[in-house]
Order: sequence, then C-alpha cells, then structure tokens
Amino acid sequence: QVQLVEPGGGSVQPGGSLGLSCATSGIIFNVYTMAWYRQGPGKQRELVARITSGGSTTFADSVKGRFTISRDNAKNTVYLQMNSLKPEDTAVYYCNARLIYDHWGQGTQVTVSS
Repeated sequence: QVQLVEPGGGSVQPGGSLGLSCATSGIIFNVYTMAWYRQGPGKQRELVARITSGGSTTFADSVKGRFTISRDNAKNTVYLQMNSLKPEDTAVYYCNARLIYDHWGQGTQVTVSS
C-alpha cells in the first residue's frame, strides 16, 4: 500500500520560514518524480515545486528564490523548505509521487499571517 505522510505545517509570520517533509512507503522512491502542490482558499491546486529522480528541480514562478525542494532517497523522503513566506503562500500543501500514476499525501495546512 502506498503511503505519503506529511507531518509538519503550521502557522508562521510573514517573512518567516517553515519546512515540510513527506515520508513515503510502498513505492520504489528513487525512481519517482516527487512534487509539492498547494491549494489556497478558493483556488485550484497548483504545482509548487518538483524534483525528478535525477534531481532536476522545477519551481512555480511565485516561489522561485524562496522555496527549495530536496529528496533523500535513503530515507524515502522529500522536503520543501519555505523561506520569506508571504500571506499568499497560505494553503494546504500536498505531497505528490508520480511514475505512471499519481499518489497523494493527505495534505498539511500552512498559514502565513501576522
């Protein structure tokens, strides 16, 4: 059974930092493309960042220079480090694993507010 577990999330003030992690099981992690998506209030789910099995990364324009994505194949875990957070980063963040099919985590709330 495939599982993507995202502890973390929380509330932070604008300008602050927060790190997310996504621990996976039931997949051959090192061949999967891993990604983080988010869905803000009243918005569609959007791609935040992606990292391929080879380590190539892609970022949404809105987070470039502020967010980083990384993976630890030994721990079957993908990370999202978010710096210089803005109120518009408030959303539920979802971990995604893709090879042929998509697998999703349950989502974790990130709130950026003063």
